[in-house]
Amino acid sequence: MFSFNGIKTAFLLGALSGLLLLCGKLIGGTAGLHIALILALVVNFVTYFFSDKIVLNMYKAQPLDKHQYEKIYDIVEALATDMHMPMPKLFLINTPMANAFATGRSPKHASVAVTSGILALLTPRELRGVLAHELSHVKNRDILVATIAATLATAIGYLAQMAQYAAFWGSVGGDKERRGANPIALLIIALVMPIAAMLIQLAISRSREYEADHTGAFGCNDPLALASALEKLENNVQRDNLNQKETKYAGTSSLFIVNPFTGRSWVNLFSTHPPLFKRIALLRELAEQQIHNP
Repeated sequence: MFSFNGIKTAFLLGALSGLLLLCGKLIGGTAGLHIALILALVVNFVTYFFSDKIVLNMYKAQPLDKHQYEKIYDIVEALATDMHMPMPKLFLINTPMANAFATGRSPKHASVAVTSGILALLTPRELRGVLAHELSHVKNRDILVATIAATLATAIGYLAQMAQYAAFWGSVGGDKERRGANPIALLIIALVMPIAAMLIQLAISRSREYEADHTGAFGCNDPLALASALEKLENNVQRDNLNQKETKYAGTSSLFIVNPFTGRSWVNLFSTHPPLFKRIALLRELAEQQIHNP
């Protein structure tokens, strides 16, 4: 039976690929549409089989050293066993931003990345809650949805940047070729397309986070550990984050456990994450339920 996550994946591929086609049509007419069609087919193929590697390379992730971080491997191995799933590959991103994400097309091809910031910030108990959350994304088989969305939305973001450059050079250039681009079409691509791509992500990503919190809380049998971790991450991301200069990575924001962008960025107007205070409140309610219904 075709799962609901499979339906969501098909919807994202269709909708985001449609935006790519529209971008090509607005930039280059029929020729641009044909080029965008080829690009969409290639991107869909590549994202399905290689999206995890693309995202990990985007953030310069390196394999987590098993000797140096043996305790983290022990935590993940124990969680994976308890949650009846394969052991994922572990990666480290060298950044003070405290965050984590899971990626990969299936539980057998999954990777979990943590930042050096989150390893320094959280206690082992809190980190266990975060890792249980990320493994829940793998177990729920929704990381393919998020990764495909992230990769395609990022491609649209790059097209938007190209449209901005084209609009600028077209306005200052002296030759007819530079002035030939339709300024309205360039404006649509530069401003509207990235917003449309994020709205598509927003339609499914918030429910994914709630579901992963719930599954992760049961996976580690400690909802308050994840709640405590989210509180620390919320405070940390205000200081160490991806800022406006890195909005080309905006399409990957839904992969992280907390939104890696600051509130000062226009990207946050369409956050792919539910408010952290709501997630924390639900986890505390879950803890209360466990106390009264052991």
